[in-house]
Amino acid sequence: QVQLVQSGGGLVQPGGSLRLSCAASGSKLYYSGIGWFRQAPEKEREGISCITNSGTSTYYSSSVKGRFTISRDDVANTVYLQMNNLKPEDTAVYYCATVQICSDSSGLGYGPTETWGLGTRVTVSS
Repeated sequence: QVQLVQSGGGLVQPGGSLRLSCAASGSKLYYSGIGWFRQAPEKEREGISCITNSGTSTYYSSSVKGRFTISRDDVANTVYLQMNNLKPEDTAVYYCATVQICSDSSGLGYGPTETWGLGTRVTVSS
């Protein structure tokens, strides 16, 4: 059984940086990668980035491309989301989850049985 434990997040001023972590345990047989999603108040959940289990493929949504960087540490079995030049519109609850599709050409794809982290709040405000 896969489990995801998130850490990071908090309050940061516009232009600042934060790093989110997602530690995974369990078998990787059931998913192709780890993705990051966010949901702002009164908005739909948005898939913003993902990385494959091999680390060879990544995806970024247009809203975060050039500002966020996803990476993985296979020794720690942890995926990171480095968020730079944060904007007030980045304010949301961020979730990591297992994904089935992750590539720059195909985007991010996931199904109803994915494993999700509990979420962590990111607030960008002066």
